[in-house]
Amino acid sequence: MAIRKRLDAYLVPGKHIHLIGIGGVSMRPLGLVLRGMGMKVTGSDMNSSVSTDELIEKGIEVHIGHNAKNIEGADCIIRTAAAHNDNPEIAAARAMGIPVFERAQAWGLIMREYKNAICVSGTHGKTTTTSMITHVFMQAQRDPTVMLGGYLPLLKAGHRVGNGDTIIMESCEYCDSFLNFYPTVAIINNIEADHLDYFKDLAAVQRSFRKFAGLVPRTGYVIANGDDENTVAALADLNYITFGIDPKNDIHPAGLSEDFRSFDIICRGKRYCHVELAVYGRHNVYNALAAAAAAYVMGIEGEAVSAGLASFTGAGRRMEFKGNYNGAAVYDDYAHHPGELHALINAVKTMGYKRIIVAFQPHTYTRTKALFDDFVRELRRVDIAVLAEIYAARESNKLGISSLDLAKQVEGAIFFETLPEVAAYLRTIAQEGDVILTVGAGDIYKAGEMLLK
Repeated sequence: MAIRKRLDAYLVPGKHIHLIGIGGVSMRPLGLVLRGMGMKVTGSDMNSSVSTDELIEKGIEVHIGHNAKNIEGADCIIRTAAAHNDNPEIAAARAMGIPVFERAQAWGLIMREYKNAICVSGTHGKTTTTSMITHVFMQAQRDPTVMLGGYLPLLKAGHRVGNGDTIIMESCEYCDSFLNFYPTVAIINNIEADHLDYFKDLAAVQRSFRKFAGLVPRTGYVIANGDDENTVAALADLNYITFGIDPKNDIHPAGLSEDFRSFDIICRGKRYCHVELAVYGRHNVYNALAAAAAAYVMGIEGEAVSAGLASFTGAGRRMEFKGNYNGAAVYDDYAHHPGELHALINAVKTMGYKRIIVAFQPHTYTRTKALFDDFVRELRRVDIAVLAEIYAARESNKLGISSLDLAKQVEGAIFFETLPEVAAYLRTIAQEGDVILTVGAGDIYKAGEMLLK
């Protein structure tokens, strides 16, 4: 009976797989990939969304709300990290002896089918770096399979099933999920204290990333940010390829322009290619260097890197231009950690707008509480800060914290409980020469869309 408890016994054509939290950024493509492999796929999610609508359109049965009846006929269950044992479908599966597996286990097994598995990790920049690598590998006609935590216009989706020998996978540290993967190339963009509802502290996060690096076989490559102190400390004594702006790194830029968009990439002392980026910000130099490093170790020509990076104009919700309102440019960004906010604001400051207006929605109570002073510091750097209430995601407010607490610490900041109120306020202040940013990992983008309507 032991073999029946292994997930690979179920990921075969004809089996019925039920996905709990199927609307999630990693679960939705998993459902589509499994169905493409010949399995019957059903799923459930707390709320209907663009993602669940897309799955239904493609013929996958999706239940809105969690109910024991939803799992009838399922051979096994795959759940998102946010679904806990008190979920009625998980409880029912356990009672009926239907095995329950984690999302990351499924992606790990799929990964083993590929000769090359490029896994992109880090506290920040995962989606953008994975997207840049995708552009490069598509340009080089490597026909990759791709799994992203966001939307990429090139793919018109957040995933792609290719026929090549390479899978490119965004790899998240939350709940140690990336430790289920089988990377042949592991990229570590940076390490900061985050997901403190799971990790005790920064040291615990660093230990997780070190284990991730340890998954790479001797024939593979670990590629990590040599300018990031937390990363260097985490990987002490390990052998890896470094990238960074400092010329001491194995892979670094030369002739970097003031706007951070034009530079040569030097790989181990030799010029690899020239890059003209379409995206702004110092952080995107790091993302591009990481992408180039992955291409370099995989034997891709420099010309494909130049062309691939030049064609990348951003991933969905990553400094995504949404339109103009009353002369103000409206952008949306997924930044939900102080480090990401810092990079975003720095990038926007190079773009020449008269005023920077940020409508920020913090993501999770634990992150807001743990990194409170850092959020305050970043919000003080913009001309006008508008705070929406905290997006709960997987949590309930046991800490008694509100975005109002942040607003009180930022001079001139204003707090609103609802997104329509945020949109209405932005409408009254928008003027020629402004940039308005809706920022956060929740549904703050809706405020920008309401404004533009």
